[in-house]
Amino acid sequence: MLANGWARLLLGLIIPAAVLAAWQLSTAAGAFSVVQLPPPAMVFEAGIDLLQRGQLGQHIAISTQRVLIGFAAGAALGLVLGSLVGLSKVADALLAPTIGALRAVPSLAWVPLLILWMKIGEDSKITLILIGAFFPVFTTVSLALRHVDRNLVEAARAFGLKGVKLLTTVQLPAVVPAVFSGLRLALAQAWLFLVAAELIASSMGLGFLLTDSQNNGRTDRLLLAIVLLAVIGKTTDALLGLAEKWAVKRWA
Repeated sequence: MLANGWARLLLGLIIPAAVLAAWQLSTAAGAFSVVQLPPPAMVFEAGIDLLQRGQLGQHIAISTQRVLIGFAAGAALGLVLGSLVGLSKVADALLAPTIGALRAVPSLAWVPLLILWMKIGEDSKITLILIGAFFPVFTTVSLALRHVDRNLVEAARAFGLKGVKLLTTVQLPAVVPAVFSGLRLALAQAWLFLVAAELIASSMGLGFLLTDSQNNGRTDRLLLAIVLLAVIGKTTDALLGLAEKWAVKRWA
């Protein structure tokens, strides 16, 4: 089991290592100017510089905080409304068409409205991330609950379970894998929406670092922000994957 885990990890590192090697070789050969594509060492040095200034940790911390708060709120709302729509035909008919239409709205389209309603503070940023995290959880939970084994539900009802007790004891445990699929998609969406959220008059965060680096011609810092978003996003997804394995063993 452990050997398989290490083998999987090593296989997963092949493509990043190949990309890094190609990046280094192309810059060493002069295929790109330093402005277009700085070498990996320059990006690393940019990270060290920001770390020594005390800015790198702040960028990472504030972005991670925004993502986690928005993700938690969006996932909770998606779980509640998804359960409601998945279990009630009336709620499905009432809510599903409107939520389906709102799902098609691009993330940037929400920005002007959120600024108008909530100004340019943290509330507007977190709300935008909440919106991004909500839809994957809502969709997967509502669809999964519609396909729970009816024999299982009827057997639980025969033992006197109903309402919230039936939902938490039988129906949600039956769809644990689907719920976590939705949560992992929601977490990915939260990181995607973060960049749009930090366009709202931010002075700190990885999304801000991206746009500020672009405006100042600092391609090294821009690439650093992209790498950090990828690494931190993958790390949080891996942690959620561990929680999924535990939950599946516990309830599924």
